[in-house]
Amino acid sequence: MAIASINPATGQILQQFQSLDEAALLAKIELGDRTFQAYRFGSYDLRGKWLRSMASLLRDPQRARGLASLATIEMGKPIAQGLAEIEKCATVCEYYGDHGPELLADELVATEASQSWITYQPLGLILTVMPWNFPFWQAFRCAAPALMAGNAVLLKHASNVPQCAIAIAELAQEAGLPEGLWQTLLIGADQIPTVIQHPTVKAAALTGSEAAGASLAQLAGAALKKTVLELGGSDPAIVTTHTDLAIAAQFITKSRTINSGQSCIAAKRAIVLAAVATEFIAELRIAFDRLQVGDPRDINTDIGPLANAGIRTELDRQVQASIAAGATLLVGGHPIDGPGYFYAPTILQDLPASATTYYEEFFGPVLLVFVVPDLPAAIALANDSPFGLGASIWTTDPAEQQQSIREIQAGALFINGLVKSDPRLPFGGIDRSGYGRELGSAGIREFTNIKTIWIQ
Repeated sequence: MAIASINPATGQILQQFQSLDEAALLAKIELGDRTFQAYRFGSYDLRGKWLRSMASLLRDPQRARGLASLATIEMGKPIAQGLAEIEKCATVCEYYGDHGPELLADELVATEASQSWITYQPLGLILTVMPWNFPFWQAFRCAAPALMAGNAVLLKHASNVPQCAIAIAELAQEAGLPEGLWQTLLIGADQIPTVIQHPTVKAAALTGSEAAGASLAQLAGAALKKTVLELGGSDPAIVTTHTDLAIAAQFITKSRTINSGQSCIAAKRAIVLAAVATEFIAELRIAFDRLQVGDPRDINTDIGPLANAGIRTELDRQVQASIAAGATLLVGGHPIDGPGYFYAPTILQDLPASATTYYEEFFGPVLLVFVVPDLPAAIALANDSPFGLGASIWTTDPAEQQQSIREIQAGALFINGLVKSDPRLPFGGIDRSGYGRELGSAGIREFTNIKTIWIQ
C-alpha cells in the first residue's frame, strides 16, 4: 500500500512511501518489546533526561521551523500556528521530564497492615493512533507521559502526514532514546488489528473520529486491552450579558478558526443571550472579516487550506444542507476558487434542531450561532449534543460561573478563556467524545499498572 504526502494548498503529491509488510511490522513490534523489557526498570532520571533532550531539540529555531514547515506542506497548517505547536511539544516533554517522578510517586495508605501503598508500574508496548490535524502535538501529548511512565510507544500516524511521522522517529533517535522505545509504523488502518492483537502490545490510545474510535475499541475489547479515546466535539461557547462582547467575539473567532477550523476543541457553537445578540453578532462579523485566508507558508495567514478535498466537500455539504433546513447564512458559505482545498470562513445563525446537520461536527471554519432567551436555555442547548469534550462561557458574574460549572456537561469548562489542552491538566471528554484522560496526573497514570502493595 502506498502512503502519499499531498500538499493541500496545491493538491500536488510531494512524496510517496510504501507501508510496512507483515514481516517488517512484526519485527518492529518485537523490537519495541525487547527495548521495553531492557528499560522497564530504568530510573526516572534517565527517562527525564530523554524527554528534556527532545524538548531542547524542539526548541532549536532551525529544527522548529523545519518541523512546522512539514505540517504546513502536509496538512496545510498556517506556519505561525505550526511553530506554536512545536513549542507546545517541547513544553509537554519538559513538564513530564521534570514532574514525572512526583506524579508517579508511591502513595502510602493507612490500613491495618504494617505497610500498604499504591505504586505505578509501566504496562509495556502502547499503540498510539494519531490524527493529522495536530501532527506533532497529538503524538507528543500521548507519548510523553507514556514514555515517562516507562512504556514503549508505537506510533501509527494518519496516512496523509508520513513525513511528520518519520520526523518524530528521527527526533526520538537524535534525543538519545534507545532504538525501539518510540517507533513510527508506516502502515494502513487495515494493519492495526495485527498490532493490537499482538500479545506484547498492552493498550492503545486513539485521537480521531467516532468511527475510528469505535473500531479500535472493538478490536481492543476483543483482546481485553485498555483504550483511551479522544474523539469528536461540538464545543459550545456561551456568551452572557456580563462580558466584554468584542473580546468574547475575538476569542471565539480565534477558537473556531485555529488550524483552519480543524480542531476537536474548537468553539463550534456560539450560544448568545438575546439581550446582547445583535451587538455580539456584529462583533463576530468584524472579527471574521479580519481573518487572512491564504498561503499557509505566510506568517500572517490565519486560515490555510483544509487537509484534503474530501473534508472540504463534506463541509460544504453540511453548510448547504444547513441553509436548506433554515439556517441563516451571515458570512461565507462556499469553497474558495483556485488551487488547493480552501473554504471561506462561515457563520450560520439559528440552525434548527430538525436539521440533519444539527448534531453533526463541522470540521472546518464554520461557526454556528444560536440566540437564546436566558442562561438556563443556553446551558440546555450547550448540553443538547452527543459530544462532551470542552465548553466555555464568557461571563464575569460569579453566580453564572457557578451555575455553568454545575450544569454544563463536558470534560473541560473554560470560563473567559479558550478551551485548550495543557500538560498540567487532564484532557479528555465524555459521551461520544471518548473516554479516559491524557495529560496531568491522570494522563501519566492511564497506561500504568496501579498496583496495591500490602505487607503484614
